[in-house]
Formats: sequence, C-alpha cells, structure tokens
Amino acid sequence: MFSMILDSMKLFFAGRLFANYSEVFTRAILATVIGATVTVGVGLIAPTLLAAIAGGAVGGFMLPILFKNLKYR
Repeated sequence: MFSMILDSMKLFFAGRLFANYSEVFTRAILATVIGATVTVGVGLIAPTLLAAIAGGAVGGFMLPILFKNLKYR
C-alpha cells in the first residue's frame, strides 16, 4: 500500500499521472472554495470548532465527486 502511494506521488510530481493538470487544479480549487465558503457560513452561526469540522467534511467529500471523471495516463 505504501509503495502504491509512493509510485503515485512520483508520477504526480513527474507530470505523468493525469492527462490534464489544469482540470485537476481547477477542480481542487473549486473544492477548496466550497469548503472555505461552508466554513465561513457555519462560522457565522456556530462555534469555530463546528465550522472547521463542517468545512473540512464538505471539502473532503467534494474531492471524490469532482475527481471521479478525471482522465489518468
């Protein structure tokens, strides 16, 4: 399992993991913006700890949904 992670990291940093890196970064930024928006929104009405948990959960749940149709090399 650890070797699979290392191999994926090597391919990513060599630029050979994804077919279109601009699409990967665009989707990652979109998930970050959505998570930050949820964090700020929940932070306005709830304690900071709850806002951080909610924003992290939403951002974390968004990545697999956004990345499911990416093309790999």
